Parts: sequence; structure tokens; C-alpha cells
Amino acid sequence: MSRSIYILLLVTFVTFSSCTVVRQGEVGVKRKLGKLDDKTLGPGAVGFNPMITRVIKLPIRTVNLEIASDLPSKEGLNVAANISILYRIKPEYASDIIESIGTNYEQVVITSVFRSASADVCSRFFAKDMHTAQRSHIEKEITKHMSDLLGDRGFEIEAVLLKTIQLPAGLARAVEEKLEAEQDAQRMEFLLQREKLEAQRKLVEAQGTRDAQKVISEGLNPEILQWQTIEAFKELSTSPNSKVIITNGNTPLLMNEIEGN
Repeated sequence: MSRSIYILLLVTFVTFSSCTVVRQGEVGVKRKLGKLDDKTLGPGAVGFNPMITRVIKLPIRTVNLEIASDLPSKEGLNVAANISILYRIKPEYASDIIESIGTNYEQVVITSVFRSASADVCSRFFAKDMHTAQRSHIEKEITKHMSDLLGDRGFEIEAVLLKTIQLPAGLARAVEEKLEAEQDAQRMEFLLQREKLEAQRKLVEAQGTRDAQKVISEGLNPEILQWQTIEAFKELSTSPNSKVIITNGNTPLLMNEIEGN
């Protein structure tokens, strides 16, 4: 067999045979003579005839689609926001997506459905709500709305995240002033609570002192006072120093101590 024949066979083999690799996180769909194959190709090497067949690949991993959009509010304001849409393609819908939507599905359906869903949801909330704890509720509502519209078309919407919210200048200042007022009110409440606790402590202390004095005064009857006087006389009698004691035996002692020689 001549050399030219070998070359012709090699060219024919290369022309009518080719191979591609479907990577992890992707699926492939063969399009042969313009007709899509219903079978979805998983990760691995795929052989095909490049003259009549093409392998279209779609990612099935989670995709982060970032959008800058103006969100309408209940009072008619437009709130500038940067949004992340986390979604993925359901592998079994890959062929249907390519056939009915095409490979530019992000622009055709994902972005369009988001703008519609966000306008419907955000128009029920005030602009300030997008900057407060209501933000997570708004995100969940948009996610649910998009899932209802895109779930049957092969897309799973995992989350919609309002990352950056830019309120109109006047409203932003009003929100800041409100937050500052709330913080001042909380600080004042703390101070009032602390003063109240301190007043209660002093009241308890005064009541304890009063009760102690009451117990002492009730215990100082004439018999107790006379007994204490006798005990005092006994202690004085044992002292080595000379003393002059002036007393009638009932009243408290009046003593003058004289140092011994």
C-alpha cells in the first residue's frame, strides 16, 4: 500500500472521528444533523463524528449570576442594588433547555424572570425594609417566586441575595437618624434600669438597717440594761487601776480612771 493511501486513510479517520471530554459539574447533549439526542452525557470522554454531530455542554454546578438592578419600592422609589442569583440546571432537563431556550438561558429566562419577580415582591415593601431585617424576607420571597416560574423548566433557584443596597440620599439619612434614635433610646433605657436597680438596692439596705435597729431597741428592756450594768461593774472590779465611779446603780456608768503609782 502506497504512502498516499495511508495518508488518505488517516485524514478520513480524523475527519469522521473525534472526541471531547465532559468534565465534572457538566453534562453533554449530542446534536446530530440538527436533532438533539434525548440522552444526557455524564462526565467522561465522548466520541462523535464532527462532520454531522456536535456535543453541547451545560454546567450543572451552582452558578452565581450577578445583576445590578433598580428595585421598585412601595412608596415609588427606585433602590439601586447588586444581586446574586444562585441557581443550577437540573441534569435531566439539559436537552429540553437547549431545545426550548438555547444556551443563552441566563439572558433569556433567568434575568428576565428575576426582574419580574423582584418588581412584584419589592413593590410590597418600603425602601427602608430592604436595608433592615426585612431584607432576608424579601430575598426568600423573590427566590420562591422565581422557583415557581422556573422549576418546571429545569432550573433550581437556590437563593437570591441582595448584597448591596443603595438607598436614595434623603431616605438613607432618615434611616440612619432613626437607627441613632433607637440606639439612644436603648442607652437611656439601660441607664434608667441601672438607676432603678441601684434605688432598689439602697431601699433594701435601708430596710435592713431599720429592721436591725428595731431588733436592738426591742431587746434593750430595763432587765437587760441592769444586767449589762452589773457585768460592767464586775469587769471594773477586776481592773488593777483605781477608779471613781458615780452611779445610782441604774443609769449608765460615769468613770474616772486613776493611774496607779
